[in-house]
Amino acid sequence: MCKGLASLPASCLERAKELKARLGIFLQKPNWTLSCCKIGKHKPTLDECLLWKESFEKLLSSKYGLCAFTAFLVSEFSEENIAFYFACEDYRRTKCPAKLLTKAQKIYNEFISSEAPREVNIDHETRDITKANIQDPSPSCFDQAQHRIYMLMAKDCYPRFLHSSVYRELLCQAKPSTKTTNLPQLEKKA
Repeated sequence: MCKGLASLPASCLERAKELKARLGIFLQKPNWTLSCCKIGKHKPTLDECLLWKESFEKLLSSKYGLCAFTAFLVSEFSEENIAFYFACEDYRRTKCPAKLLTKAQKIYNEFISSEAPREVNIDHETRDITKANIQDPSPSCFDQAQHRIYMLMAKDCYPRFLHSSVYRELLCQAKPSTKTTNLPQLEKKA
């Protein structure tokens, strides 16, 4: 009778995760759409899209940039990174100390635990530190893990996003900037 994944040796689970990562390139979703980046009739401007190239922070601080980047991560099967990052941001803003433990355990079980359904890629030392931190939760107990994931996205995912067909397509579909260069022409007609 099958006893589930828990009955498998840790080496088998690690090997399965490695294979999933390697084969992920063949499973990528080819029909990525920009529909999530068009909210109503509004689309990002070309200037806004070009601003995202300046820094990862500018990309994340843009509503459309965050949406496009998240959709890109979904297409690469790594959306857990951005989900974890923002779960930590939400956790840090928690005002009620009584809610910290519940939220911390939820984030740990969803993203940090070696059996997490959306496990993020952090080193064993960071995982252990985070596990110890949630025993006495504070708003900063995920800081090290969050920083690791942020740096992973900034140094790996973000450059790939900027070189992706996804970003190029978004640049092509972006609205031209609405800078008023026609004012002198209007004065000539008057």
